Order: sequence, then C-alpha cells, then structure tokens
Amino acid sequence: QVQLVESEGGLVQVGGSLRLSCAASGGASSTNTMAWFRQGLGKEREFVAAIRRGDRKTSYGDSVKGRFTISMDRPKNTMYLQMNSLKPEDTAVYYCAGSSRSWILSAMSNKEGYDYWGQGTQVTVSS
Repeated sequence: QVQLVESEGGLVQVGGSLRLSCAASGGASSTNTMAWFRQGLGKEREFVAAIRRGDRKTSYGDSVKGRFTISMDRPKNTMYLQMNSLKPEDTAVYYCAGSSRSWILSAMSNKEGYDYWGQGTQVTVSS
C-alpha cells in the first residue's frame, strides 16, 4: 500500500518562502510521477508542479512558474516543493499526489492521472 505524507505547512508573509516535502512509502516503483496540487476555499483543485522519477523532468502551472521549484530525492523517495515570493493567492491546502505511470509532460497536470494522495497541508500567505 502506497502512502504519501506531507510535511506541515504554515503561515507565511507575502514575499516569504516555504518548503514542503512529501515522503512516499510502499515502493518507489509505484510513484514514477509525483506532483503537487492545491485547493483554495471554494475553488477546484488545481495543478501546481510535477516531476518524473526516472529523468527528473518537471512541469509547472502557469501561476507558479519562476517562483516554485519541485525536486525529488530518489534514494529517500521524497519530493519537495520550494515556494518563493509567495502571494496571497497561493493560500490553499496543498496535496501531494503520486502515479505508477511515468506520464508525458502534457499529461502531468491532469489530476485524474494520479492514484495516490496525501492528506493535505495548509499554507496561508498573509500581508
């Protein structure tokens, strides 16, 4: 059974930084693509960033390009999201997701392509 566990989020000031982590257990072969999604109050769950395990290819949502960086430590089977220059619109519950498939870049943003989900962690950005 694959389990994904996110680190604690937090309260951050506008322009600040925060790093999230997601640790996967139950077999690295079951998390060949990993991603971050987020969901604000009253909003749909939206794509943030994703990474392929094999070649570390990455994809980002338009709203976070240039500000967020996704990475993966394969020996630890842990994924990270470094968030810089945070804005109030980044406030959301952030979810870690995993897929046994190694998705092509254009498919990495599709939430329906992920089989495993973490419990979510709250990130709040205040001015």
